[in-house]
Amino acid sequence: MWCVTRRDHSQVAAIDLFCGAGGLSFGLLSAGVDVVAGFDVDSACRYPFEANISGAVFLEHDVRALSADDLNDLWPQGAIRALAGCAPCQPFSPYRRGARRFNDEKWPLLREFTRLVRDTRPEFVTTENVPPLASTSVFREFVRVLEDLGYSIDSRSRSCLDYGLPQSRRRLVLVASLLGEIAIPEGPLRGLPPNTVGDTIRVLPPIAAGGADEDDPLHRSRNLESINLQRIQASAPGGTWLDWPEELRSPCHRRSSGRSFKNVYARMEWEKPSPTLTTHFHNFGTGRFGHPEQDRAISVREAAMLQGFPRDYLFVEPGKKVRFTTLGRLIGNAVPPPLGQAIGEAMLDQAKANGHG
Repeated sequence: MWCVTRRDHSQVAAIDLFCGAGGLSFGLLSAGVDVVAGFDVDSACRYPFEANISGAVFLEHDVRALSADDLNDLWPQGAIRALAGCAPCQPFSPYRRGARRFNDEKWPLLREFTRLVRDTRPEFVTTENVPPLASTSVFREFVRVLEDLGYSIDSRSRSCLDYGLPQSRRRLVLVASLLGEIAIPEGPLRGLPPNTVGDTIRVLPPIAAGGADEDDPLHRSRNLESINLQRIQASAPGGTWLDWPEELRSPCHRRSSGRSFKNVYARMEWEKPSPTLTTHFHNFGTGRFGHPEQDRAISVREAAMLQGFPRDYLFVEPGKKVRFTTLGRLIGNAVPPPLGQAIGEAMLDQAKANGHG
């Protein structure tokens, strides 16, 4: 079905379902895993995936229409096969206040991943999502299927700070193996001071709200309306809108029901990790997404670096417009590459223990 040349291979080769902009795949590749293909229904993912994941092909295709034969045609001959399926987390996210999570059309996607695992039985399986997923019936069903198929499983919530991410982000990580016992490696910074906002983005040149770096189109910040420019000028790193003069406060914050929402219209701090990035990181008013000292929201490049992407990661084809909403979705939803690298290292360690590599 796919116009892809199969290669002889004796190492770990991965297919990334729901690949997005390639965060997980880049991490796997950095560990030494051969990523052969990524699937996603979002056409905006094609350029960043193919531009950064060397040797891999992007396939714009609905996972619900995939068969075992489709995947088997992509894995190279002789490869130790890995299947990654980090389904969209929106149905389970704690940031979806009031949403009817169980009616979301993305809810069945983990079951589609379960189907493909059952039908192909790859040597390695991995998924990553928000921690609340662990308490759902669909996730428990997925784990039961893996157990019935004979997989060794390690599944737990991990702090991304432990893996060097300069962001307070926790993720549920599962790795499973048919080759024997497998474990998610502990992060190299576990128990040590974490990387910070300053460690990560202080190297970038200053820009104004609505401006961009002429050498890096992604180092671009959204413009601010006059009222929001006054608000960020009145904001201190780590502070809240309670520090503002009364006339700058939003009407909803003056009501008692809004006084608990203090992590909006706020600045990050140089000496601390950033808060969890959402797909709206480019909007000063939607979180603690203000730059620590410049009067603007963080730029697209700064968000990507805080999400663990290298400074030279390509997201937009040269000459194309930088669209904040599109890039917010790609970066905010991405698997942090340092976490992907740890998952890849676990697979390679297991493969070597079984005489491969």
